[in-house]
Amino acid sequence: MAKLKQILDPKQASLFDFLKNYQQESQTQRPAGSFDIDRQFRDEICEALKRCPLSRYQVVARMSELTGTDITKTMLDSWTAESKEGHRFPAIFLPAFCEATGCSEPLKLLGKPVGVFVMPGPEALRAEIQRIEEDINKKQNEKRKRLMFLKEMEE
Repeated sequence: MAKLKQILDPKQASLFDFLKNYQQESQTQRPAGSFDIDRQFRDEICEALKRCPLSRYQVVARMSELTGTDITKTMLDSWTAESKEGHRFPAIFLPAFCEATGCSEPLKLLGKPVGVFVMPGPEALRAEIQRIEEDINKKQNEKRKRLMFLKEMEE
């Protein structure tokens, strides 16, 4: 079996280096309020809703279906509104929200302060790899066309 030539960027830290640095940082005293992620969390929820092809009504319908609990658009709106200080997005609904919108960024944000990292499952990674392969093939086809055009120009 042929050996694969690995090209690594010497400046890029490995996952293990990242975790070691995080562990060292977490041993230091964290300042008061450093875990206040309310604004960031609301922003992530809003951004997930913007990127989602579904309407807010469709998102809450899917969340209701997944959780077996009646969730309304009004509830979702109050969880994301800056003016609704007393309303918070319930953590028990977050997995259903991520599934409905196809976005796990809000979940990633919650884990980050305590060093818990959310990584996509094997199927998500396979889909991402397939998308990358399609992009590579498209670029190679474009390159081939340009090379042919260049060859015709030089004749």
